[in-house]
Order: sequence, then structure tokens, then C-alpha cells
Amino acid sequence: MNGINALGHLALKVRDLEASAKFYRDQVGFAEMDRLTHDNGDTWLIYLRITDTQFLELMISDSPDPAPADGATGTTHFCFAIDDLDVEADRLNANGVKLTSQIKLGEDGNRGAWIEDPDGNRIELMEMNPDCLQYRAIRALKGGN
Repeated sequence: MNGINALGHLALKVRDLEASAKFYRDQVGFAEMDRLTHDNGDTWLIYLRITDTQFLELMISDSPDPAPADGATGTTHFCFAIDDLDVEADRLNANGVKLTSQIKLGEDGNRGAWIEDPDGNRIELMEMNPDCLQYRAIRALKGGN
């Protein structure tokens, strides 16, 4: 796949964040790695570990309706982990795939950008930083610092 080395994460909008966390964490068996909160303390995202390089993000939906509407319950995007985002962006551009965002540093400490498929599905491209939120959480889960 010329630079794409894995599916990085799947992000799901869910109607009940705690019920979904319980299902994926307690019933399916994914380890909860971290929670991101708003300034008021409300959780807006829960990170779960699928593998050391694959994650599930659960985010609260503003809608009681099921997918597929954007922002509703269901998948909001999927992500490809990239070794070198600049090289991959150039390769994609050469193949006629334009970035739909600037390359920037995310709140999790990773560099990222976005593309869309022909149907408008949003795809995140993510260059993992060695000291990012996900890798710090993995080290903590494994008893490291």
C-alpha cells in the first residue's frame, strides 16, 4: 500500500458513551487506555486498545438516531497509520488524491491530515509520535513509565 502500514483506529459515535465503553471494554475485552474531557470535566472521547497499533475511539453522539447520518451513532471515520506523512501526502497527491485538511499536530500528539473517498467517507492519515497519548497509555498498561 505504499506507505500505509495499518488501520490506526476506528472512531464510533455512540448514543450512550458509558454503555458502549462497558460493552467494548468489559464484554469484548478491549483495554481502556484514556479518556479525553471537555474543560467542564465531561468525557467526550474514550480510547480503547485493540492492538498496540490499533485503537477504537468512542465519542458521544448528539443524536438519538442510528447511523449513517454524519454526527449520528455509527462510524465517523477510519484512520490509516502512516510512517512519514509528508511522503505519503506527496504520493497520494501524485495519484490524484488531495488532502482535505492541512497536516497538523493533533491533541493526542500525532501529526495528521484527512482525505475523502469517492463517496465522501472521511479517512484520517496519522503519523504516530513516539510520545503520543496512545503510546504513553500502552506503556502504562504494560507497567512502564
